[in-house]
Amino acid sequence: MALLPAAPALRRKRTRARLRTLGFLSPWLIGFGVFFGYPLIATVYFSFMHYNQIQAPTFVGLRNWTYVLRQMPLFGPALWNTLWLVVVMVALRVVFGLGVGLLITKVKSGAGFFRTAFYLPYLAPPVAATVSFVFLLNPGTGPVNELLSTIGLPAPDWFNDPAWAKPSLVLLSLWGIGDLMVIFMAALLDVPREQYEAAELDGAGRLATFRYVTWPSITPIVMFAVVTGVVQTMQYYTQALVAGKLASGVNVGPGTVIQPGYPDHSTLTVPQLVYSLGFQNFNTGAACVLSLVLFVIAMAVTSLLMRKNAGLLTAEDRP
Repeated sequence: MALLPAAPALRRKRTRARLRTLGFLSPWLIGFGVFFGYPLIATVYFSFMHYNQIQAPTFVGLRNWTYVLRQMPLFGPALWNTLWLVVVMVALRVVFGLGVGLLITKVKSGAGFFRTAFYLPYLAPPVAATVSFVFLLNPGTGPVNELLSTIGLPAPDWFNDPAWAKPSLVLLSLWGIGDLMVIFMAALLDVPREQYEAAELDGAGRLATFRYVTWPSITPIVMFAVVTGVVQTMQYYTQALVAGKLASGVNVGPGTVIQPGYPDHSTLTVPQLVYSLGFQNFNTGAACVLSLVLFVIAMAVTSLLMRKNAGLLTAEDRP
């Protein structure tokens, strides 16, 4: 019975500890609520409304969802292009970034120069980099096609050909691979040297050493690169829009409305469609539906990648 008076004091101590913890977490909680929670709730709300950003929203039920999923002609091409870029661009960026990182870590001299040379393109603004690539790959006057014609190779139309437009965007993304290169280099240099020495003593070749020594150590970084790459590519907007506008040859001036996706909607992505619906056609409800579809797909792909049996994480790294 002598311990009972201490119970209120213990509760007060725990309450103070919880309040102190909430105080430290409050900046994140406020930021999460303002920049993620509220926009998500508002997006769900407006997806069931007819709202043109001028008049008051009116409830229309599932009309926006029916229009987007069944009647919108560009939803299918935009979704296909976005998923194509997610699969191809993310995979090639990870493989290429890891390969460049491996090569530079093996360089005996001049590693600093190569690190700088590969990282500098990543610092180029997306618009400037896209403008440069459209100029270089111009089918009529670009130096790339002139070089290909000189050596007898076929010269594609690049951004003017629906079959080559998305691969051209992939080439642009591989040119700016410096961010992944730095991340993978840090992971590769963090692999314990003792493991490499043990593998060498056991007679392991380069492929076996990479498979049984390097790969298990860098799989969490590979997972990070894949997940962040998927999220970023699901929001792919600027490069595809700028490339399509420049390649189309249309002069953009005040009041000019350009339909994205040139040529033949081959570079149209879901974020471009969201912008076109919401800010050009003022169909906020349909734009919110597209945003939610994009959010659900991104969450589903991320959850699939982070499953325990996804194959990218070892047993020690899995939650």
